Formats: sequence, structure tokens, C-alpha cells
Amino acid sequence: MLSIAKVQSGNAWRYYLKGVAVGDGRRPVRKPLKAAQKEAGLPPGVWMGCGLPALGLTAGSVVTERQVELLYGEGRHPDADRIERERLDDGADPETARLATVLGKPIEEIEKRKQIPLLAVDFVFRPQASLIVLWALGDDHTRRVIERAHERAIATVLRWLEDEIAETRWSSGRERAKTPALVVARFRHFDNRDGFPLLHDHCLVFNRVQRPDGAWYALDTRRLYQHVVAAGTLYTLTMTTEVCEELGLATVPREVTPGLRPVMEIAGVGQELIDWSSTRRQRIEDALEGITDQYVKDHGRLPGERARHGLGWWAAQDTRPEKKTARPLHQLRAWWRASAVLRFGQQLVDGLLERCRAAGAAIRARVRPLVDTALAAIDVAAVVYTVRGAFARRHVLAEARRHLAETLRGRACPPGLDDYIADQALARHTRQLTVPQEGRRTPAPDQITYTADFRRPARWWIAGAGKPPRASTRYERAQVASLALQNAIRAARAAPASRDEAHAATASAAAHTEDHNHDQAAATPHAVDHPDRPTVLTPARRAAAHHAHQQAAMPEQLEGRTTDPATWLRTPENLSRLAAFTREADARRRAIADRQQPEQTADEDRPTDQQQHTPRPDQGRGAARDR
Repeated sequence: MLSIAKVQSGNAWRYYLKGVAVGDGRRPVRKPLKAAQKEAGLPPGVWMGCGLPALGLTAGSVVTERQVELLYGEGRHPDADRIERERLDDGADPETARLATVLGKPIEEIEKRKQIPLLAVDFVFRPQASLIVLWALGDDHTRRVIERAHERAIATVLRWLEDEIAETRWSSGRERAKTPALVVARFRHFDNRDGFPLLHDHCLVFNRVQRPDGAWYALDTRRLYQHVVAAGTLYTLTMTTEVCEELGLATVPREVTPGLRPVMEIAGVGQELIDWSSTRRQRIEDALEGITDQYVKDHGRLPGERARHGLGWWAAQDTRPEKKTARPLHQLRAWWRASAVLRFGQQLVDGLLERCRAAGAAIRARVRPLVDTALAAIDVAAVVYTVRGAFARRHVLAEARRHLAETLRGRACPPGLDDYIADQALARHTRQLTVPQEGRRTPAPDQITYTADFRRPARWWIAGAGKPPRASTRYERAQVASLALQNAIRAARAAPASRDEAHAATASAAAHTEDHNHDQAAATPHAVDHPDRPTVLTPARRAAAHHAHQQAAMPEQLEGRTTDPATWLRTPENLSRLAAFTREADARRRAIADRQQPEQTADEDRPTDQQQHTPRPDQGRGAARDR
């Protein structure tokens, strides 16, 4: 999971030196940073990023207090003292010598324009709650595996940001350039403010990058904020996959908030252990109830999804405890273990890893490392469209990574599979809204807006056990749209190859996807398969294999991607709604097939193998748009 915050000029850098750099503790006045970190038992901060050589720094070197003050407090070179002395020795005046150490535009000039300089952004990486429980209560080997996967996942996300996202801008944003070289200071934390386990790292990304000509300019931080969700899903997918493959574990979906996306947690870690480590959640929920009541009084209505996120943030801030005295990790682990043993018993704590491995082995035995990229692309496109309406590639990429995490259950996948699914979803099931205009700059690929032509299910109400009814969320409605399309495709794949049914399948997106998947399965490096699969499968066998894999990989997802016993899909009203939606889709498919039947009759004399590869219309793009 990933969150982001601003580091602005003023005393923000002092906050990080006095608190964040020493584990959110209280650092005594005039105590050196190195001594305070050693007393707290914390590792020192380290430098990361490809932009370090330009500043004379090396990856993995220790972050000093003076470097933080110069870089994140004044926007100057981390070795500014030496550079300034050399300029003064050469006869330069003090102001010129100081300006020679400034990276980019001086802070004073920005403040003269009544603007607040942004010196850095703080990325906070933390694993899922079940991984934190395993890290806190597991043996030393388990702890090292999780910490190593955590560090590698952070490095993977930073490389992705450098290669794909980071840009510098100048001339009021009219000029831009790729800058694959960030400067990052990383600080490790072990616990939350209550003293319970919470492994997380603060990564301060410096808001200056060097252009190829050597000049330093500001990062386009707006792009960082836009891609923070895609970066968070990449971190979660990378870390979870490495831990599961290394320890033989698997993941299961856990519903945190009814109607919202589930969190993929480690199988075998019970909810009681997660609640034990998440000490602040109950306090936040209690505060959120009062804040929500006040919102209803002020606005006369219940808060929407966007407003609920804002109210949750206020509840978290209101219940934030004071800073505590940081303690070494070995003391914390001993206290965590004693607390868990007293609450749950020694047998449950000692057998935690073995229980997780047993649950993981059962899941891995029925989940093969196979991804149906055709169904994945449809699922991703339908979910993103139903939730957002208009979207960009970053939204599709984030959903593709969620789909892989939910389908593979901790199994590894080939590099680039997430990008492949996102590209297929955009190319085959969406249409572009952004239209390039003559005389204006062509928009970048991630600045293009898309939409789709899937039908959105109507909103319905859900009665919870002991709770007032609530409206279905956009995510729940997205599951209805996605499952209806996937079921129609599975039915078309498994249908007998009679002439009438072949005519109907020709006009469907299912048949179009099947042909595309058949043509590229051998050539694409993204096809994930297993060695014991037959070389050639009939369409019916292939559809059955994909359907069996979906049922084994994600039985909860086929029921609505929720573990709530009173889930929305099991109610008779919603089952009827889904059946009506499917019948209507089938009727439209048959109508399109009937209109195209004369064309196909003229082509009946062609060889059979050529008819199978005839280009077919794409249902996801909409028939009306092609006219």
C-alpha cells in the first residue's frame, strides 16, 4: 500500500529530522541524528535513485543530518558547504557562491511570487496487515524474507516511476522532458504510534531533477499524484508475489469495507490477528461515525464515495496519538510476541507460519499459473468503465495489476503482463475521447482519455444484517457488468460449432477475443501456461479449462468479489437482474449476427481455416461508432 504527502519549505525538514528519521519518536534537542537512531535501534536512512551520481552520492550510502537540511530544507546541493568554500576561495562574493549551490530556482524567488515552494514528496510504503503480522510474529527467516521483498518492491516502484512517469517541466509547463533520475532518501519504521507492528518506509523524493543539459528543474509532481494508485498496486503485487513464492504461501480476498474492493491478504492469518495489529481502526471507525452524523446535519444527505474518503482522513487525523519513545526491533518483537501469546495462546502464535503454508498449499494445488488475457482485458475494461466512466491508461493499468493479484493468488507472472492486459483492454474494448487538434501538441499516451460502450447496471439497495440498507457501490455495479460479459464469452466459447451458432458467434466480442487469443498465444511472451497442457485444444475444451481455472483461482470473485455472507449477488432480485441483463446482451448479439448473415453466406465457399480467422467486429467498441 502506498500513500503520498507534500514536504514544503519552512520547518518541514525539521519534522522529518526530529521525528520521522528516528521512528516517529521524540529526538532530544542537540542530540546528533546518528546517535538518536542508534539509541532507538533504527537503521540509518539511505540514499536511493538514479539521480545520485549527479550530486556525488552513491546508492545505499547513509543520509546525514546536514544533507537533509541542505537538500530538503534549502533546495541546495547536499555538499553545498564544500562548494561554497571553493567559490569563496576563487574570489567569488558570498551571494554568488551561495547561488552556485542552489538546485533549480531559488526558494526566495518562489516565495516572492507568494507561492509555497514544494521541495519533496513523501511516499510511504507498507505491506498488507497479514504480512505485517507474519513479519512481527514469525521467525528470523520469515522476517528477513518479508523485509527483503519490501525493499525490492520499493526499488521496483521507484524504477518504474523513473522510467515511465518522471518528467521535468519549465516555461510554466509548456516544455517537458523525461527525467529517469530521481533522488530519494529512505527511512525505515517498525511500529505505529501505539507501539504495535507496522513495517513501513518513508521515501522522500526530491522535487528537483537534472535535464540532459545539466540544468536542474522541478519535477512534474502532478504526474506523481496521478500515478500513485498504479504505483501502489505495483508495490503490492511485487511484494506479495515474492513473499508467497519464497515461503510457499497464497492470498485470499478480505473485505474491509462492504461494497469496496477486497484486500488480498495471506491465507491462514486470521481476522483476530489482523485486528490485534490494527489498533487504530476501531478508534477511527468510532470517530468516523460522529463526523458522518455532523456531515448529514450540515448537508442534509449521506456522504458520497469521495466524501467518505475525506471524512475518513479527518477521522484518522483526529484520532492520531502523540509521539512515543522509539525502541529497538528486538525489544518490540519480544513485546509483540508476549502480547499475542497472552491474547491468543502460544499454540496459535507458534503455528502461524505452518498454518499459512498449509492454507497456501491447498490454494496453490488448485490454482495454476494461468491467466486468460482475453477475459482479463474484458474484466479490467468493464470494471474501470463502470466505476469511472471516462478514464486514462493509468486507471486501466492499476486495475490490471489488481486482476493479476486476485487471479494468481500469489503466483509469479511474466514481466510486462500487466502492461499487456492494459494495452489489450484499451485497444479492443474502449474508444478514445481525446481528439488531437491541428496546430497543437499531440497529447502524450497517458494524457489520452478513454471510455467504453458497456451497459452500466442500475443501482440497487442492499439490506445488511442489523444495519440500515445501503446503495450498491460503483464497484459492485462494475462486477455485474464484468461477470455478465465474461459469462457470455464463456458460453460462446463452449457453444457447439453449428452453422447458426457460428453465425451468432461471428458477431460477438467473445468470438473476436477467441480468435485474437488463438492467433497470438504462441507468439506472445505474456501467455502463462503449464507444461502438462495439451498442445491443441478444441474451443469447447479450451473454454472449459479457462472456466475451471477461474473457479479454482477466485471462487469468491465469481460470486461477486466479496466474502460477505449477505453479498449482493446471492439475493433473488439481483440474480434476476443479472439474468435479464445477460438475456438482453444475447438478444443484441443475435440481432447483429442476423444483419451480417448475408455477408457470411457469400463466404461459405471459402476454406474452413480461412473462415476461422476472418476479422470480426468488436463488441466492446460499439457497432454504432463504426458507421
